[in-house]
Amino acid sequence: MPTFFFVSITPGMCMTLSLSMGMSIGLKKTFYMMYGELLGVGLVATSSVIGVATIMLKYPTIFMILKYGGGAYLIYLGVSMWLSRGKMALNLEGCNFNVSKKNLAMQGFVTAIANPKGWAFFIALLPPFIDANLAFAPQLSVLILLILSLEFTCLIIYASGGSTLRKLLQNSSNVKLLNKIAGSMMIGIGIWLALT
Repeated sequence: MPTFFFVSITPGMCMTLSLSMGMSIGLKKTFYMMYGELLGVGLVATSSVIGVATIMLKYPTIFMILKYGGGAYLIYLGVSMWLSRGKMALNLEGCNFNVSKKNLAMQGFVTAIANPKGWAFFIALLPPFIDANLAFAPQLSVLILLILSLEFTCLIIYASGGSTLRKLLQNSSNVKLLNKIAGSMMIGIGIWLALT
């Protein structure tokens, strides 16, 4: 659970969109974007789990390669975050958003499904949480509920953070510290994936 939280809270496409919208159109209207984003994250996570579970059950050798590759990728991301030197500091000047409810939801959905890091994270992180000896549907339901709850919490944190969070994330030294914490978590989970 802490790993999923750090993956969600780390500044990225969806959190930047939430922060930008929260400051420009307000928290209430940003909820429409969040609905679309959560639908997209749910779709990406479900597709990732189903794909990983299918490979795990039918092709255990490919699953092992995927598991080690996912672990190596997380270690790589963790090291990259350590070395980023605060380069992910946010630039929020001139943010414009179409404020119709449908378009806000669509912006959130497209941002979630078009994010290659989101796909990579779920493919790399979810295999250890699938037990081939247990029923698949309940496991999937619990995982998706947990992921969406954490994602929604992080979206609200960013959207409601206003000027305080904006100042925090525009300061490269603060982003550097957040990257080091999240990077350390990624490296630890990557090692754990390789050893389990």
